[in-house]
Amino acid sequence: MFARIAIAAFFAALLALLPGGARAEGIELAQLATRKADDGLELSFTTRFELGAFAEDALHKGVPLYFVAEATVLRNRWYWRDARVARAERVWRVSWQPLTRQYRVSNGGLHQSFGTLEEALTVLRGQSAWRIAEPKDIEDGGSYYLEFSYKLDVSQLPRPMQIGLQSGFALSIEQKRNFAPDFSLR
Repeated sequence: MFARIAIAAFFAALLALLPGGARAEGIELAQLATRKADDGLELSFTTRFELGAFAEDALHKGVPLYFVAEATVLRNRWYWRDARVARAERVWRVSWQPLTRQYRVSNGGLHQSFGTLEEALTVLRGQSAWRIAEPKDIEDGGSYYLEFSYKLDVSQLPRPMQIGLQSGFALSIEQKRNFAPDFSLR
């Protein structure tokens, strides 16, 4: 029994000493808020994260990175599974343009170029007044909650890169929050 514990402790210490090893690099959710507006329910969020060395290296070698924010509004039901009343998803693509030596952030059909990676990441780190539900979807008097996730989408990386992903790609956060009667988050 003692030998197993000693071996496990040895391997844990060995992994901690490896450069860029098994330490998880994650996303911190600095702010998450909703507000009910005339045209529906709006979500604002701010995150804090840094790209790992492996992700930044892949970006400079021409591999675009995709960041995905998903918000789902659900209504509590006691008699069946909770009902999904609204779902919204936003995808950002960041890529390095070697000819212009700029970073390009794309969201749908909109593109914006930045001189530094830090400027490009600033755009990816938050969103304000993002409409996630229509007025007809949210009724007063119901019990609703929000499921929110933000991540670096590794499924959109080239297949060879998905094998044995390094810790620099482990960027994701998930939150589940209840709404107050005025649809602000508790």
